[in-house]
Amino acid sequence: MLDGRLLTGVSVLAAVVESGSFARAAEALGLTASGVSRAVSRLEGRIGVRLLDRTTRSLRLTDDGARFYEQVVPLLGGIEEAASYAAGTAQAVRGRLRVNADPYFSRLILAPELGTFLDRYPDLQLEIITRNEIGDLVADGMDVAVRFGEIPARSALISRQLFRTRVITVAAPTYLERYGRPRLPADLGDHTCIQYQDPLTGKPFEWELRRGAEVVPIATRGRILVNDAGTTLATCLAGIGIAQVFSLGMKPYLDSGQLVDLYPDWPGETFPLHCFYPSRHHVPAKVRAFIDFCAEIAR
Repeated sequence: MLDGRLLTGVSVLAAVVESGSFARAAEALGLTASGVSRAVSRLEGRIGVRLLDRTTRSLRLTDDGARFYEQVVPLLGGIEEAASYAAGTAQAVRGRLRVNADPYFSRLILAPELGTFLDRYPDLQLEIITRNEIGDLVADGMDVAVRFGEIPARSALISRQLFRTRVITVAAPTYLERYGRPRLPADLGDHTCIQYQDPLTGKPFEWELRRGAEVVPIATRGRILVNDAGTTLATCLAGIGIAQVFSLGMKPYLDSGQLVDLYPDWPGETFPLHCFYPSRHHVPAKVRAFIDFCAEIAR
């Protein structure tokens, strides 16, 4: 393990050698000359060799001191360079950014806009890992996560809500031509509905429609249970059943007529989109930039 006092002593020794005297080294370091002398003496005691020959008029490195100095000075330079680079990441968007992304958001919202993000930050390398669950960001080495849903109970992660998207009930025209269009929310109980699995319980999410203060729970049925929003969308587009999906990312399908919003006058059910990151202290610029970009495109 690196000894902080040893590192301090080496830094003081380097200042003495570079300046040529204890007094000038003390001035450069903001210490007293006696403090500099004691630091060098402690370093000599720590490593067990005399590093400097001192007289009232001059000082010079001993042979052991010269060899020691030649070995450690490049290491000091590397430490300073590493510290400078690390400090720069607080201001500069660069390095590697690892993102744990919700598959739906990654595929439909983030992926089409990645070119803009990478052009904006040419010194950034981006890794996107899609997962249905957030997992342990720190243990998994992730910088930031993007997830739909409410903030998990007792979560130690820092969160920022980016957007609230509507939950819409949709069907493909081929399904409606074959089975008819449900007019009232209660009519959904007579149709094939694509069920989506709650990852926490393993059971299908319950359906409901909201309009102002009015909330209508829907008892749905269906032979298909999925745990991936992309599969839900593809199955619905194929005309196999009715689905509840996020309106975020659905505009192209609605505008082209590939999907039909069955209850546009029931707009009240919404779902939040959050970014999560491990700590609010010294948040790297690359994380701040990514979160801001997600907020920009999630509209």
